[in-house]
Amino acid sequence: MERLVSIGIGYVFGLFQTAFIYGKLHGIDIREHGSGNAGTTNTLRVLGTKAGLIVLAGDIIKCILAIVISGAIFGPSHPEEVYLLKLYAAAGAILGHNFPFYLNFKGGKGIAATAGLILSFHIAFLPMGVLVFFGIFFTTHYVSLGSLLVYAGLMAEMVVVGQMGFFGAPQAVLNEMYAITAVLTILAYYKHRENIVRLIKGEERKTYLTKKNKV
Repeated sequence: MERLVSIGIGYVFGLFQTAFIYGKLHGIDIREHGSGNAGTTNTLRVLGTKAGLIVLAGDIIKCILAIVISGAIFGPSHPEEVYLLKLYAAAGAILGHNFPFYLNFKGGKGIAATAGLILSFHIAFLPMGVLVFFGIFFTTHYVSLGSLLVYAGLMAEMVVVGQMGFFGAPQAVLNEMYAITAVLTILAYYKHRENIVRLIKGEERKTYLTKKNKV
């Protein structure tokens, strides 16, 4: 039951489609412009840097709130499972972001929401996430490549940190956490399948925090 409640909490928060709402406030459906993705990168390209940063913040915060609320509700009564339940909440937020029922399940790709997971789940994840994403982004300007490598790093670090005892959880709980992270990683790579093809062909579009995106 705790798992279902946590994922439900996350899904409700994930339904706050920042890109869609921001776009509507400015007279457009962001899903009908650019790449058609209701996320940070497409918003940045279509509406500019300020809009992209606002959407990024909104999508990060909604996942953080889901994690914090799940932890507050279940932490005292389920200390050995609190990180598992937080992970379920994060997964729910990512699923709500990617597949909002009221938008015919057409949302984003879940990367900004995943940033919320990395920022608030455990302090051990923060350096990896920041260094990998921004290192790749500012070197190549490929958001997709940075996102994919962050997920690969998240999967690896989840196992390493878990086996080092950082979560204070029994092995069965850890195995469940690894399985959830693996599913989220596979989902992220699936959502980026077209980006992967373009990266391989050298045709992926670069993203800048400047007006170059308009060109």
